[in-house]
Amino acid sequence: MGKTIRFGVSLNSDLLDKFDALCEERSYPNRSEAIRDLIRGVLVEKEQQLGDAEIAGVLTLVYDHHFSDLSQRLVEIQHDEHDVILTSVHVHLDHHNCLEVLILKGPGEAIKRLSDRLISTKGVKHGKLTLTTTGQGLV
Repeated sequence: MGKTIRFGVSLNSDLLDKFDALCEERSYPNRSEAIRDLIRGVLVEKEQQLGDAEIAGVLTLVYDHHFSDLSQRLVEIQHDEHDVILTSVHVHLDHHNCLEVLILKGPGEAIKRLSDRLISTKGVKHGKLTLTTTGQGLV
């Protein structure tokens, strides 16, 4: 971990007021921590754009398990890409609807490919991929 360096930032007073309001809304203890968080966010976004970089993600799917062979098709797709799936959780939301959550880790392209295949499977009502970092290289 590198040493801490102080530097100055010049901002328009209106922008600073909005930033301070954001810091308070999100419960940052100080501006420095908020700025560090913003920088980390940009670095994580950059990391996700590199197709071969290892990233982590959470994929959520909502579907009607009574839909013709849907559960079986989803399982088959997951088996095709098992190397990026760390774990999954299946929850019965009601008599028809299920929520499936997959925790993913691997090359960005593989995670996005798997997510696209699952989300676009006929019968899936909603799917969302949320990407993040494995934490490597972030301070």
